[in-house]
Amino acid sequence: MTLLSPWWLLALIPIVALVVGYVVAQRRRRRYAVRFATLPMLARVAPRSPGWRRHLPAGLLVAALVAFTVAAARPEVELRVPHERATVIVAIDVSRSMEATDVQPTRLDAARDAAASFIEDLPDTFQVGVVTFSGVATVLAPPTTDHADVVRRLQSLNLANATAIGEAVFTSLDQIAAVARSSEEPGSGQPTPTPGPTGEPGDPDEPAQVPARIVLLSDGTNTRGREVPEAADAAAAAEVPVSTIAYGTPNGVIDIGMGRLVAVPVDEMTLRQLAEATGGQAYRAGSGQELASVYEDIGSSIGWRTEPREVGGYVTGAALLLALVAAALSLRWFARLP
Repeated sequence: MTLLSPWWLLALIPIVALVVGYVVAQRRRRRYAVRFATLPMLARVAPRSPGWRRHLPAGLLVAALVAFTVAAARPEVELRVPHERATVIVAIDVSRSMEATDVQPTRLDAARDAAASFIEDLPDTFQVGVVTFSGVATVLAPPTTDHADVVRRLQSLNLANATAIGEAVFTSLDQIAAVARSSEEPGSGQPTPTPGPTGEPGDPDEPAQVPARIVLLSDGTNTRGREVPEAADAAAAAEVPVSTIAYGTPNGVIDIGMGRLVAVPVDEMTLRQLAEATGGQAYRAGSGQELASVYEDIGSSIGWRTEPREVGGYVTGAALLLALVAAALSLRWFARLP
């Protein structure tokens, strides 16, 4: 927590002086009572002492004054708030190596199930699309807020030869650009400008910057189409982070026919370089459970942001409540205000 007007804390000095004065007054009162009356007489005159109840209203009142002082200092905390809008493209490798069974039942089946759960858990206002890639990149589902339809389309994944990671990134960027263009068209409902660093709205004549992210899952090396560094440069220029998931184990193999097995280890280095060059996160998952955890982490980073919020109003409310409780208890027990 930070304080935007910390000099208000100087008001705590008189509050501390008030507490000291209260303690001194209570001690003097006790000495006077003992001085001018014998103990048996005190027991007959005041057989029941209020004890701790005598000090509780005063303590609550002091707590209220402290809270009012903190509220005046304008406390600010970092709060985790959801993004209202974002575009997320899930790019899934459907090359032949994804039929390896080192992840049960196959890499592809586990990847499809985890991707479906990831999409279902994203906020309803997010535009979500799916791009599949083998030798070419194909738009399986254009970005939409109909997440159920996107999940249904995931059931129609088909394997093919080769791996075009670079093309998958370029196709995903095209889909993100299409969403941005459609939001700028007349009658499309221009979104509210994104607040600037000071919290003030941006230029209303400029389109809002909607967060976008590509989540790319693959297990192989780029073997077709444009190179990965070229795609990384394009994503970085568009300010679209690419989070990559290297999926599978080093022991993966596939049967290419007649009992011939071909090793299909994961090329983690290429995917890591892509993520780092675009400002995304690089993950590795060797099982369906690990993949689900990775998607959960990615969803948390996409769907939420941290921003400062003043909480002085809440502190003021707490202070007022403390003051009211102090007054109510004092009236109830002693028929006077503290």
